[in-house]
Amino acid sequence: MLNEVADTTEAHLGRTDRFFIGGHWVPPSSDASIDVIVPATEEIYQRFAAAQQADVERAVAAARKAFDEGPWPAMSHAERAVYLRAIGKHLNARAEDIARVMPNEMGILHSDALNFGRAMGGVFDYYAGLAETFPFEERHHPAAGGDIGLLVREPVGVVAAIVAWNGAIFQLAYKLAPALLAGCTVVAKAPPEEPATAHILAQVVEQAGLPPGVFNVITADREVSELLVRHGGVDKVAFTGSSAAGRRVASICGERMARCTLELGGKSAAVILDDFDIGIAANSISGPAVWLSGQVCSSLTRIIVPRRRHDQFVDALSAVFGKFKVGDPFDPTVRMGPIAMRRQRDRIEGIIARGKASGATLATGGGRPAHLDRGFFLEPTVFGHVDNHSVLAQEEIFGPVLSVIPADSEEQAIAIANDTVYGLNNSVFTNDVERAYRVARRLRSGTVGHNVFRTDFSIAFGGFKQSGMGREGGIEGLMSYLESKTVVLDGQPAHLKS
Repeated sequence: MLNEVADTTEAHLGRTDRFFIGGHWVPPSSDASIDVIVPATEEIYQRFAAAQQADVERAVAAARKAFDEGPWPAMSHAERAVYLRAIGKHLNARAEDIARVMPNEMGILHSDALNFGRAMGGVFDYYAGLAETFPFEERHHPAAGGDIGLLVREPVGVVAAIVAWNGAIFQLAYKLAPALLAGCTVVAKAPPEEPATAHILAQVVEQAGLPPGVFNVITADREVSELLVRHGGVDKVAFTGSSAAGRRVASICGERMARCTLELGGKSAAVILDDFDIGIAANSISGPAVWLSGQVCSSLTRIIVPRRRHDQFVDALSAVFGKFKVGDPFDPTVRMGPIAMRRQRDRIEGIIARGKASGATLATGGGRPAHLDRGFFLEPTVFGHVDNHSVLAQEEIFGPVLSVIPADSEEQAIAIANDTVYGLNNSVFTNDVERAYRVARRLRSGTVGHNVFRTDFSIAFGGFKQSGMGREGGIEGLMSYLESKTVVLDGQPAHLKS
């Protein structure tokens, strides 16, 4: 039975039966709605309006008008930075609301949700700081005539920001902040499983006083989302989701040459070299592996170890996983909450069954915790003797399931790590930093950590191969919201003389 410790305090969500479009909370075009289910109890948490084609049209029109006719793109970057700092300040004030909402939408631990809430304001502060340091205009000496050459970076236009259900507020922040600094206007499409934090972000934007239409929020499922991707009024799509959906987005954008960035799936490897302590590695990997119930695209789910140390590592990892308490995400003694939704848990259980049938060894977990009779719960799971060509090793599971794969050499370990259609994240475990660097340079992924799971949005985040296109975070994350223009003049404009 689930412990009755859930936080029932109401977050201030306002009118969940409205969309934020054109600076106002407007009624939807239909009475279609979406029920958000609490993963820990399987009960209805909130009901939100579901957007239809007319709502998409209205939101894009508002963003288009704000970009083509409004003051936002004409402001200086410093002027826009003032608004970003205001958003950051108001987001910080809503950290507790974010922390109450996220466990009830996707099952994330309350403590982790609070960390999310407290970090989001800093994203907007970071990009506000780039207003003074980023070279939005560079002076060059023309080689083909003219007196002054300028490379100017201008906003790409109207952005459709489409995010997934595993941390929508985090994904939106890293799309919205650079887009706003660049001078873009945005239509955000919240996922039907996790719309509340996008709702909070819209309230914050309203409080910060952005001009009407600069930021708009709707909630919709995949079919309506595709209308947004196809819309001729959208200049760029910033998408986070599965690789399958990302391929669809890319193909649609390609039809009309719309810009797009894609932050997609992963099947990341932890490469354990022969000089690294097995117990330390098991502890280092296990904690991040159950973060957000393993529903993290960059999670290290393939553990590649020297063959002679395979059994020892499986035992060590299983011992750590077996101690993790699974339960109510508001219980401070719990280490992992539920899977976000029934269909996701069912899918994971199906892959676990296929893993057993493939001949892999189920070392721990694999089922529902015995003490929990409701909710979308699953035990942290470890498989040993996994074939790297099996479904366990090749398919993104998006849950707390780890596959331990033996390798006969460092060379083979690198080959196994790279033998995947994905390329989002990897880590190498060794006491030798020179060896770590050498291996890291050979691993085909957007990020490589050393001795621990790492991602760093302050530098850049994104993937190789089917893990996506483009980068989010840092200066790289700003570049994708800008178009480069070359201006060659026969004289020097006044602003360059001062």
